[in-house]
Amino acid sequence: MEYNNILVSIEDDLAIVTINRPKKLNALNTATIKELHLAFKALQKNNKVRVIILTGSGEKAFVAGADISEFAHFDTKQGGQLAAQGQELLFDFVENLHKPVIAAINGFALGGGLELAMSCHFRIASHNARMGLPEVSLGVIPGYGGTQRLPQLVGKGRAMEMIMTGGMIDVERAIEFGLVNHITSSEELLDFCKNIAKKIAKNSPAAISQAIKAVNAGFKNDVHGFEVEINAFGQCFGTDDFKEGTTAFLEKRKASFQGS
Repeated sequence: MEYNNILVSIEDDLAIVTINRPKKLNALNTATIKELHLAFKALQKNNKVRVIILTGSGEKAFVAGADISEFAHFDTKQGGQLAAQGQELLFDFVENLHKPVIAAINGFALGGGLELAMSCHFRIASHNARMGLPEVSLGVIPGYGGTQRLPQLVGKGRAMEMIMTGGMIDVERAIEFGLVNHITSSEELLDFCKNIAKKIAKNSPAAISQAIKAVNAGFKNDVHGFEVEINAFGQCFGTDDFKEGTTAFLEKRKASFQGS
């Protein structure tokens, strides 16, 4: 599939999705959101792909925010539709993807960019990365899940301060807050992510899918996380991966998982 605003490459069982609008600091517009949706949907169906890394092109930005020129003239109804469609197509879609998505934050992750990074399953940042939700400086609030995911990751008080000041934090503060898992150099960022992805890819895809579902359930008010975990645990017993994993353990060999 050909895209105008993103690049997709596959290396063995790893996919790298790169938002490719460097002149716009990789800002998210509706076309890019749709392309990302299509790319993630295709990668989810690709049985060869075990892990996905999401990053931005260039050295300045992961995603510097939403493309403000697209919605500056919107009314209340259009604004609500923009948020609803974006969350459904991309942000919620990524969070609930069956395959792990690692955000490789290679620069500015602001507004919709930070919201996209937070929808990934975890985040790794380069030393030059800066993160923030500056929407209130435009007279609006984060609309792609930022008011929900940021408190989950850093706590209510820190999230309130970040959202209300609209300021940026550096990577040292981000790792202190638990917003990112690791910091590395710009040059080593992708390789660092790939090394973690390779460790993930050795494990059962079926079990990882169920783990994502169970962990996410704990952050949803209308879902009982423990019940989801119990059901997901039971579902694992019916997979070929479970048979292979337990057999390999008993036979004292490394498991070779085929499922997706």
